[in-house]
Amino acid sequence: MANRIKTEFLCSECGYKSSRWYGKCPGCGAWNTMEEQVLAETKSALGGAKRSAALSSSSLLTLPEVNTDDEVRYQTGLSEFDRVLGGGLVKGSVVLLGGEPGIGKSTLLLQVCDALSAAGEVLYVSGEESPRQIRLRADRLGVRGEKLTLLADSDCDSFLTHLEQRRPAVAIIDSIQTMSLAHLPSSAGSVTQVRECTGAILHLAKKLGIPVILVGHVNKEGAIAGPKVLEHVVDAVLQMEGEKHLAYRILRAVKNRFGSTNEIGVFQMEQSGLEQVENPSALLLEEEHEPVSGSAVACVMEGSRPILCEVQALATKSAFAVPRRMTSGPDQGRLSLLMAVLEKRCGFFLGNQDVYVNLVGGLRVDDPGLDLAVLLSLVSSLRDQPLPEKLAVFGEVGLGGEVRNVTQSSLRIKELARLGYKICILPAAAAKKYEEQENASELHLIGVRSLKEAIAALSACRALN
Repeated sequence: MANRIKTEFLCSECGYKSSRWYGKCPGCGAWNTMEEQVLAETKSALGGAKRSAALSSSSLLTLPEVNTDDEVRYQTGLSEFDRVLGGGLVKGSVVLLGGEPGIGKSTLLLQVCDALSAAGEVLYVSGEESPRQIRLRADRLGVRGEKLTLLADSDCDSFLTHLEQRRPAVAIIDSIQTMSLAHLPSSAGSVTQVRECTGAILHLAKKLGIPVILVGHVNKEGAIAGPKVLEHVVDAVLQMEGEKHLAYRILRAVKNRFGSTNEIGVFQMEQSGLEQVENPSALLLEEEHEPVSGSAVACVMEGSRPILCEVQALATKSAFAVPRRMTSGPDQGRLSLLMAVLEKRCGFFLGNQDVYVNLVGGLRVDDPGLDLAVLLSLVSSLRDQPLPEKLAVFGEVGLGGEVRNVTQSSLRIKELARLGYKICILPAAAAKKYEEQENASELHLIGVRSLKEAIAALSACRALN
């Protein structure tokens, strides 16, 4: 009697395994994601003599014995990219770059090939494009590619062979979902293939000390497609954000073993490719317009960089039984909390108002220092009175209506003064600390302890103007 083929069901979103099919994954709750996979016959690689050989080939080191004298970082030629990586590419690191289709992932990686080739050969593997297509895109971007080697293949074994034989300085794979190992029965892009291909690449990259950049697709929710273990095994996970119909692109580190996860890189999509924006505050506020109600300038922190952004709020009488609350940029749950504080502590009634809040430029900000700017822009819209010109705001608002201090307040104040702002409403603790430690500047600081004080300070700001 022939042996029955053994199969299992794996979730394509989280990698949950089951011996039976489920319509809803028990692990992550996603629907229709359980895929049937054939179990490959495997034997323990650490049995008997193999275990002894493995132990004899490994070595134990104390921490002082580990040599880091030759530690270098490869510069990508784009300071914004290096900032997000933590200073450049580390030898032997594996970086996963994700983003929506057409957001600019392949364009970004092809642009950095010239700078990376200064360290040696760059191996560019594409399972989606032919060498001719890559050459046409390189000509448009002005990439010379003198040390750029192309491999149009989706066979992971072939890539690993080339990696071991040629020993390039850097390797790029576009994308990991197209790669497959021949001995696995599942198709390319499945949970098993993505997991095993990444594991094999990671093992060889660490062994040879070659940095590898992987491009990853995203699912309909915007998360990187494939099992979550894919993000756990790599050294860094970078996410490229932005709307395809807007020019701005934000490169954000979701995970980074060699640097901060708070840094972002700002790029602008042009005809010649992605151009880095070294002063995003000036770019986001470069368009001058007549003062209108509901608009405020906030200073937020993204990593170690202060960024000025324009907050727009619109409150209008609702035509529905349940008023609408919509945001683009700030968290929608946070907006509901702030609106409740405004009603309870300051007496503004929003029960019959539709409220819309937007950050100009398509930014997404989680900094609590945005709270005060959102509330003052909302008050401006409710009163239909524009805020004073050259006014900037930052501060966290608590449930009691108090205005709390935020991190890096001195850097925020210096950035506002550098860009020519005249007045700043900020937490009283931040204003006092800055005045004690720093020399006086042309920026007039108005420290407030509560939301009521911040709203009352708007009249004083108009008098200063």
